[in-house]
Amino acid sequence: CADSLYAAVGAGRHTMAEKSAKPAKRLSTDSNSQEGAAAGDISALEEAFRKFAVHGDTRATGKEMHGKNWTKLCKDCNVVDGKNVTTTDVDIVFSKIKGKSVRTITFEQFKEALQELSKKRFKGKSDEEALQEMYKLIEGKGPGLTGVTKTVASPTVSRLTDTSKFTGSHKERFDASGKGKGRAGREDLVDNSGYVSGYKHAGTYDHKVQGNK
Repeated sequence: CADSLYAAVGAGRHTMAEKSAKPAKRLSTDSNSQEGAAAGDISALEEAFRKFAVHGDTRATGKEMHGKNWTKLCKDCNVVDGKNVTTTDVDIVFSKIKGKSVRTITFEQFKEALQELSKKRFKGKSDEEALQEMYKLIEGKGPGLTGVTKTVASPTVSRLTDTSKFTGSHKERFDASGKGKGRAGREDLVDNSGYVSGYKHAGTYDHKVQGNK
């Protein structure tokens, strides 16, 4: 009887321990998933921050951003729309957020600056909605290429490349369509065809003889 009593008490304790442990495990899982989701939301924004922070500076660590790169980010990510937010607004916010004795902003200050601009960029939306829209413009983005050489149409270039206006020896290097003659346009080649130079009916003799036969 004593053994049965001890077994019953032990089983009861084991059951109670299992019940108390299960909710704690479930709560821990939910908490981790929420933290993971939050970290994922921030990482896309921070990734963009780091990409722009190191742009054009091989010594940059990506933890701080200069005013020049901040302005580029706002332009490349369409934060500056020329209507609600201008480059002047961007410069003012940067000067306001950064410390007085420093020339850069941290990621936390970067988010403060975005919150400040979001109110102007997305008027009519709540502060939270405006900030989320601002994040969407930037998340996952990187610096765009600038300074790429483009073909510029100018009267001077057009005049220099118009073969119809060439004269002298330069004109002889191109045919009527403007296509280069190659070697024939650069050298005096000997004509061994037997015809006088410039004769319009050159090469027609054999054809006429065969036709008569």
